[in-house]
Amino acid sequence: MTVVDWFRWKVDWCRWKEATPFFLAVCVSLAVCNQASAQASPDFYKNKQIRMIIGHAVGNDYDLAGRFLARYLTKHIPGEPTIIVQNMPAAASIAAANFLYAQAPRDGTVLGSFSRNVPSQARMGQANLEADPRRFNWLGATSLPARVCVRWVTAPVKAPADLFTQELIVGGAGAGSSLSILPTVLNHVLGTKFRLILGYKGTTDTVLAMERGEVQGACASYGQFRIYEQLIRDGKLTFLLRAEESPIPEIPDVPSIFDFAKTTEQRQLMRFIFSSTELGRPYAFPPDVPKDRVEIMRKAFAEALQDPALLAEASRMKMDMSYRPPDQLERLVTQLYETPPDLIDTIKKLVPNPQ
Repeated sequence: MTVVDWFRWKVDWCRWKEATPFFLAVCVSLAVCNQASAQASPDFYKNKQIRMIIGHAVGNDYDLAGRFLARYLTKHIPGEPTIIVQNMPAAASIAAANFLYAQAPRDGTVLGSFSRNVPSQARMGQANLEADPRRFNWLGATSLPARVCVRWVTAPVKAPADLFTQELIVGGAGAGSSLSILPTVLNHVLGTKFRLILGYKGTTDTVLAMERGEVQGACASYGQFRIYEQLIRDGKLTFLLRAEESPIPEIPDVPSIFDFAKTTEQRQLMRFIFSSTELGRPYAFPPDVPKDRVEIMRKAFAEALQDPALLAEASRMKMDMSYRPPDQLERLVTQLYETPPDLIDTIKKLVPNPQ
């Protein structure tokens, strides 16, 4: 039924009820209001103020990226509303996720960003996390902090397949550190032969250890190796594999470790543990926001993150603002919740707190 048809039906209904002139006027007014409401969606944000909740402290990567995005996002929302950034860093951004889920207005005037680990933490039943990530209206994400393993030029392992027959000595930090998680998980899940040497403080220390001949490789986020462009150009440092299924745009030919998974269980375990990086820096509306406003904001996100001016400024700042569409976030969350309970127990033993 169109708005016009509804209007005519409402007037006819009022007449059929033999309403008084006053009651008929009320009915007509209601019809006009409903017609105006149906047409108001494109102008909803005009003269409005939007709150962007950031679940991290000022100066954090999420905070800097959120404030940067807000400057461009407002230009792509019809009505160009003001966007106010509010930091809510308590409990490693869980406070922000809980606020967005249970307390924030559901009219499209509040959106938020929280840790990419929140969906996996929710699936694992973290006690202080109230949010159900399946109910968020995902708007999109920025960045693709993919993880990779690199090898030094003298390492005997030359390709991912060699990891199943030859040992690769890699540097690590603590058991739950980003340097240690990847080789630990791949050894347990796929049967690779990484030999982890603990005690290194971070990626810089590990690369120096490679140059000294102490270790043969390392595994960490792709961004941490970008500063070694000269070593990569000289062929001394080579990307061996990536941990995600999605290709890394700058190095699309680096193979995925998922190519070597032989069972559904292996894939499910790795997807669960590594999915957080594919979520990037996620943004969402609370549950129950009207669909038309969700679509307006999703469109604005897509346009803003593909705006040539934003991309040029991000490049100058060396800030990863790679666009992650909402359907990809929904798919990742769905996959998390498809993980069988017995595998969740295994994951808790492997990685108590997915990074």
